[in-house]
Amino acid sequence: MFNTSTRPPNRGTELVRERSQRAGRSSARYRVEDDPARWRGDEIGISPQLDAPPRDLRRWPEQAQADILAVQMSTQNLAANTRAPRASDEDAPPRARPIPLLVRARIACVRAFLVGWTRLFSLSGLYLLGQFFGTLEYLTDYKRRRRVRAKLASFFKDEFPAAWHRRMTHRYFMRVRCDKMFYTIMDRIPRGKLMNRIKMFGRENLDAALAEGNGVYVALCHFGAHHVAGLMTALLGYRLAGVRDPKESHVRRYIQEKYRETFPEVAEMKMSHASSFPREIYRSFRENKIVASLLDVDRRRGDKTRTLPVIFFGESRDFLTGPVQIAVRCGAPTLTGFVESRKNFYYRMIVTPPLVEPKDFADKEDIIADVLQQYADGVEAFAREHPDHLMKI
Repeated sequence: MFNTSTRPPNRGTELVRERSQRAGRSSARYRVEDDPARWRGDEIGISPQLDAPPRDLRRWPEQAQADILAVQMSTQNLAANTRAPRASDEDAPPRARPIPLLVRARIACVRAFLVGWTRLFSLSGLYLLGQFFGTLEYLTDYKRRRRVRAKLASFFKDEFPAAWHRRMTHRYFMRVRCDKMFYTIMDRIPRGKLMNRIKMFGRENLDAALAEGNGVYVALCHFGAHHVAGLMTALLGYRLAGVRDPKESHVRRYIQEKYRETFPEVAEMKMSHASSFPREIYRSFRENKIVASLLDVDRRRGDKTRTLPVIFFGESRDFLTGPVQIAVRCGAPTLTGFVESRKNFYYRMIVTPPLVEPKDFADKEDIIADVLQQYADGVEAFAREHPDHLMKI
């Protein structure tokens, strides 16, 4: 050790001792050795330590500037990561989950098999294959069969005998399997043959509503192959925007990718997630597009979800109000759309007249509840006519 009592006082050493005393630490830890240049850093606030290596004084200004620059960059990155969300962040859709390669390979194999079967036996042969597999599912999947019967019982109660419930459940399995097969390979079917099997009824109602220039809202439901309705509307030349669930399955997203690659009309469709900011919906109405979504949801998609009770099959159920409210604010007529599945992959899309006229928007205070109740009545009538068209089980 060196005796520092005879040396002149060093301002840097005094600052270090004062700081150590304020922190409640002993100043004996800090000693000055023979080479005062080694501890020249005391003058700029750097605490010396006995085991610290000597520093090159010629490089100190460069090191100090580098340290200051690093601190500034860290502060900027921290501020960027903790900033408040902007409107553009709210508009951004949730990041899509990547589709695993194994899932892609499995779907590709299924599509190849279905396309080969169609080329050998035509679409009528594919329809018979779908009925066969649907019957096998009905006989083997007893848990799902029980859920379907429970769903039918929740709607129709004791209106029909048990034999009717069994028959409708069997028809449900066959229809769903056929619809899924057709949906999986719709992009591989020639456009002419595809358009011959899909017909729209009530198209004049849709054209008259679009003539108003404020866009149109089409309320779909969980009865019928509503995924076919979107493709059919786009192929007929209508500009379409949709609202979908951000938690869609890998199969649905994979098929949508193939649709966008095959059909330019589908690639131009604007799809918004149900949990995203509704700015895109307002923009779609302003551009006179058709906005379609489902209102008869059976679960809430967040705390911000707004619903209203309606009478549906004699019971009070909550239906979504957000899309209808936006349509009313934009002056867009609200129509109801249904899709009926028929034999050999023939489909009928039915578009009803407007549930309320735009001229009546300013005359009714309870217009939202009135529109939802009319929508619920229309869905109930369609479900009674086609009880096997259940979709959400």
